[in-house]
Amino acid sequence: MKHFLRMLIQVCLYFYCKFLWRCMKFVMRKLTGRCELQRICYSTKPGASRTIKIETSLRDSKSKLLQTSVSVHPDAIEKTIDDIMELKNINPDINPQLGISLQACLLQIVGYRNLIADVEKLRREPYDSDNPQHEEMLLKLWQFLKPNTPLEARISKQWCEIGFQGDDPKTDFRGMGLLGLYNLRFFAERDATVAQQVLSDSLHPKCSKFSKAEWEKKRMDKAIGYSFAIVGINITDLAYNLLVSGALKTHFYNIAPEAPTLSHFQQTFCYLMHEFHKFWIEEDPMDIMEFNRVREKFRKRIIKQLQNPDMALCPHFAASEGLINM
Repeated sequence: MKHFLRMLIQVCLYFYCKFLWRCMKFVMRKLTGRCELQRICYSTKPGASRTIKIETSLRDSKSKLLQTSVSVHPDAIEKTIDDIMELKNINPDINPQLGISLQACLLQIVGYRNLIADVEKLRREPYDSDNPQHEEMLLKLWQFLKPNTPLEARISKQWCEIGFQGDDPKTDFRGMGLLGLYNLRFFAERDATVAQQVLSDSLHPKCSKFSKAEWEKKRMDKAIGYSFAIVGINITDLAYNLLVSGALKTHFYNIAPEAPTLSHFQQTFCYLMHEFHKFWIEEDPMDIMEFNRVREKFRKRIIKQLQNPDMALCPHFAASEGLINM
């Protein structure tokens, strides 16, 4: 009975707040002469703050047109904006900036949904050793990470040198499919210097850029390394879940002037990989069994950062060149 009453109270509060919110919107429109979309666009700076508010307003609207506008095809965005302006009785000649602002927001909103679909497609595609393109990507990964060491054979214990678990990496991609390989290769190719340094540190943590004094200060006398490739696939999983949960909206809405793309996602992976590496060394785990604890602590830190509407995970290294637009 208590559970039922609690549920009833929550439902009543929900509808009361919804009714109150609609009343407030009506009053604000009468007082300002502007609809909610206009008030958001004219009073909120561009970026995540504005786009998230626009997305929430459209999604929660009682108008079917506004509700569906967040999932239209990119080619239909201009017509959708015209329809919204007509529905709201807004003259585009008098309010030209509103159409421009709405278009930028919708490109980001629709682009984010499409990015999830693109990433999901890669995640669901398994690695196929009979596919020449898949094999080429894998061999390129080795070449980018170990440019001075030839791979003796496709099936080889050498793969363990870059952090795979056995002599055939294809078995390690099961969890994230091709997405894990795409991200690792992007990191190794677009930011080769950092990727090779991270790989080296993961194998020999006490030979990293920390000085001897810093190691002693941090009491890292038993520094533990990790498997570079396996951790890369794990960080791919982290990036994927941040994307699907919507946590990365803050980041992408702040860096992508229009639709976020797969390159933006891969650049974000590079940042997370780089930051996790530093975080791992700072945490100084006793052994590799502490990986899940360190990863969870790192995840919480990233989520906390992304709760800031002005946050952009903008690494200033090679992988981000040409992608960041503040």
